[in-house]
Amino acid sequence: MQPESTHRGDCPICFIPLPLDLDKSIMQTCCSKVICSGCNYANAIREIEGKLEFKCPFCRKPIPATNELADEMMMKRIEANDPEAMRQWGSEQYCKGYYSSAFEWHTKAAELGNAEAHYKLAVLYHDGEGVEKDERKAMHHLEEAAIGGHPTARYNLGVLEVKNGRNERAVEHWIIAANQGEDSSAKILMDAFRRGFIGKEDLAATLRAHQAAVDATKSPQREAAEKYLL
Repeated sequence: MQPESTHRGDCPICFIPLPLDLDKSIMQTCCSKVICSGCNYANAIREIEGKLEFKCPFCRKPIPATNELADEMMMKRIEANDPEAMRQWGSEQYCKGYYSSAFEWHTKAAELGNAEAHYKLAVLYHDGEGVEKDERKAMHHLEEAAIGGHPTARYNLGVLEVKNGRNERAVEHWIIAANQGEDSSAKILMDAFRRGFIGKEDLAATLRAHQAAVDATKSPQREAAEKYLL
């Protein structure tokens, strides 16, 4: 079974699907809501124009002025058993090189059903960072992430199927991921077509679905935010 949307869900303000690119959204430390770049940009513009105070665009709490205050807010969300806050904290620990701590927090988030945390655990088990290397457990978490709607995890499962000589199963994984807007799967399916592993009609239908999924994440506000960041 596959959820209708990706593990990222929709922006809680504009209700448009969040893009797969994590750099095009931001998690609010006060409420753990992931806001798309478009809504965050629109909120910032209103603040600059003096029409709003510097507050979270979702819960309206004041934006923390220091990293220490942001961490305090994050810990309050963690104490409230918020899996997204746990995952974010784990990701921050990973970036700092604290792999054991990253493993601990991603495990807690995964136990609460967070698909991104399952994907990160698959990476940690595969690389042997913060935990003993274990390909079986890496595969387990990769599968859990894919079931939770994680397109990159689904793509990676397809790659592993090819290594095991199961090309048909690989194509099935890539079709699902491409339908969710995952670019690498769309590209590799074109190579699979040249090798005769997928038919012309199935490929065309998948590429149309892929483009539709990508287009569904676009909005004028997000495009304006992207131009501003450039």
